[in-house]
Amino acid sequence: MTIENIKKSIEKYRQEKLKIFVTSSFQTHSIPLLHILSEIDNSIPVMFINTGYLFPETLIFRDDIVKQFNLNLVNVTTSVSRIYQKDCNGNFLFTSDPDRCCYINKTQPMEPILAEYDVWINGIRADQNTNRKHMKVEQNGAFNCKRFHPILEWNNKMIYDYIKEHNLPKHPLENKGYLSIGCEPCTRKYDITNKRSGRWFGLNKTECGLHTDLAGK
Repeated sequence: MTIENIKKSIEKYRQEKLKIFVTSSFQTHSIPLLHILSEIDNSIPVMFINTGYLFPETLIFRDDIVKQFNLNLVNVTTSVSRIYQKDCNGNFLFTSDPDRCCYINKTQPMEPILAEYDVWINGIRADQNTNRKHMKVEQNGAFNCKRFHPILEWNNKMIYDYIKEHNLPKHPLENKGYLSIGCEPCTRKYDITNKRSGRWFGLNKTECGLHTDLAGK
């Protein structure tokens, strides 16, 4: 989707008086979309899901980008205290049940937001995994909130060409070998054959639930 078409879609939503928001993980590949949206309308709420397990570098990078782009940041957190995020053996869920951990810290906190808004803009790309490959630029989502994936058909070259053209910053962990960055306990340096292989290392897991459980039917 071209930048001009992204602008037209945002304008269409505005004309229809739809409430829109965007989510971002503030990784390097997230920055072009945030930059594009900031130049269209920097009042769009940017929901940042802070699980409490993120790398300190991610939080610092987030704050730098918010200031640079003058974004309308909204931090989203779970209502479940960390002390209750343990299994019956006293182990934290990210070690014994990462799906449950992701639900508590990422998926569940998004549910009331989806119920409140009409359009969810997010930066997933079809080349990231099989699940995302089958998604559409616009599709119905959970809680009757439409999903809008404006860079779905972008690839890595397009992302990095945009970053270079606009001289945008990169996540500080990228130069250390982290190209898909999530929560610190569940992230490792990437395998060159699969850039998302560093997420949920050693598990048959590629999604946290935001783009499966909340993808709608």
